[in-house]
Amino acid sequence: MVKRIDKNLQRQKRHKRVRGKISGTAERPRLAVYRSNAHISAQIIDDVAGKTLVAAGTYEASFEGIGSNKEAAKAIGKLIAERACAAGITTVVFDRSGYVYHGRVSELADGAREGGLKF
Repeated sequence: MVKRIDKNLQRQKRHKRVRGKISGTAERPRLAVYRSNAHISAQIIDDVAGKTLVAAGTYEASFEGIGSNKEAAKAIGKLIAERACAAGITTVVFDRSGYVYHGRVSELADGAREGGLKF
């Protein structure tokens, strides 16, 4: 019998483990990343209040282009940083949600840093 590893289950376990250690506050909210095959999105979340402060994703109607490549991820990083700065947020805690810090996830982080966020 062939046993397959459920990659998403492994990612969810990593995410749960990391979320036990990091949390977003009003002073330093959490920048959470979600990556699917077709899109990438990011949210800035205040975990104490349980509120999403800012969000951006490639699924928005205003986004032009393909949502599943590095250029799109960098653009979303810059967009989330721009919206965060407009909301008065300058520093965040980066939550990669169990994804490997490589490819689209790292490009989103680089774009957010270029946009002015500190983490």
